[in-house]
Order: sequence, then structure tokens, then C-alpha cells
Amino acid sequence: MALRPVIMSGPIISGAPEFRDRHEAGRRLATMLVPLTPTHPVVLALPRGGVPVAFEVARRLHAPLGLLFARKIGMPGAEEFGLGAIAAEGKEHAEPVLDEALMRQVGITREALVPAIRHQRAEIARQQAEYGSATPPIDGRVVVVVDDGIATGGTMRAALRVVRHHGALRVVLAVPVAARETLADLAAECDDLVCLATPSDFRAVGIHYADFRQVEDSEVRTLLAQARTVP
Repeated sequence: MALRPVIMSGPIISGAPEFRDRHEAGRRLATMLVPLTPTHPVVLALPRGGVPVAFEVARRLHAPLGLLFARKIGMPGAEEFGLGAIAAEGKEHAEPVLDEALMRQVGITREALVPAIRHQRAEIARQQAEYGSATPPIDGRVVVVVDDGIATGGTMRAALRVVRHHGALRVVLAVPVAARETLADLAAECDDLVCLATPSDFRAVGIHYADFRQVEDSEVRTLLAQARTVP
């Protein structure tokens, strides 16, 4: 029988870490995930920021590294204000995950978001073309979904749901840092949850990294090429 450990039980570790960069955060996160190694997991990163973190996790677990494409759906005219997200695994897009309560609060209908959804689907298609075939099969596998941090959680929620939809045996959410309330909401979307820190002064993911420069497409391609793959 495959080992399916609960990586972290009880309260999530709190306290603001001093991550030097995403690679250092990934190495620390990987240490917590070592018990998963016998399950031969697949590691999926949310591009682009999650890729350096996931690269270190995949290397430590001797696991294949792939990409899980997910994009935020923003309010028309204020795109940074997220009303939902959409994700894709392989070439198949899942239905958008929308915050219906928030949409009612700001007076936005589902129809009004159709252009934004269409745009984000096009951006996912662009990323898929840019990075090539970058998603290992996940049906029946333990899947570790990795990002560099979580603020509101809409994009990650869409990502976790598409992994479940495509038949993952067990879904593990792993991030270096996240907002406490968001993790509590996401717990129902995964089987295991690993987070190194849930600082009370969270504010934004980037403030918990000394180096939070943008990850470029070229770096994503380089890390994918370097990642060790296993059958």
C-alpha cells in the first residue's frame, strides 16, 4: 500500500521567516515534505513564482516537476481586484472558480467577467506554448501543488480543484508562507497542507522574501530543463 502520510497535523507553524529567495524557501519546504518520497509524488508549480520553490521540492523528493496553469480573474477596470480564478491541466480548462458573494457585493455579473475569463484562458495558452509540454500525468498519483506564497487564495483554489478533477490520488498543498485565514479556507480543497509560516502581519507574499524579483519565462524554461524526472 502506498504511504500517504499527513505531513502536518495540528496548528500551522507561525512566525515570519527571513527567506533569502524562492530557492531557499523551497529547500526549507522540501525538508517538511521528505516523508512523501516513498509515494513517488508529482510536484506541480504555479508559474511563474512557484517554479523555483517547486524545483527545490522536486529535486529533494526525486519527483517529476510540472506546471499547473492558473490565472486570477480580476474585476473589469480593476484587474488586481480578484473575483475568481481559472486553471488548466494539460490542454483542458476547468470551469472558473468565482467568488459569487464578492461579485454580488461589488455588483458584477458572471456575464461581465466573460472577457476577463477569455483573456486569462488566452494567457494560459500562451504560457503552455512558451513552456512546452510541462505537465506529468497525475491520475492516481500523490500530487504536491506548490507556489511561493498565498494571499487571498483564489488562484490556488482553482488549481487544487483542477488537480482533483484530473484524478489525483492525494492532493498536498505546500507553500512557504500564507495568510492564516486563507489557509483555513483552502484546507477543504486538499488532503494535506504544509506551510512554513503564517505571520500575523502577512500583508503580501513579497515582503517575506529578501529577494522577490520577478521570475522570467527564461528561468522557468531553464528550471524545467534541469529538473530531474522520474517515470
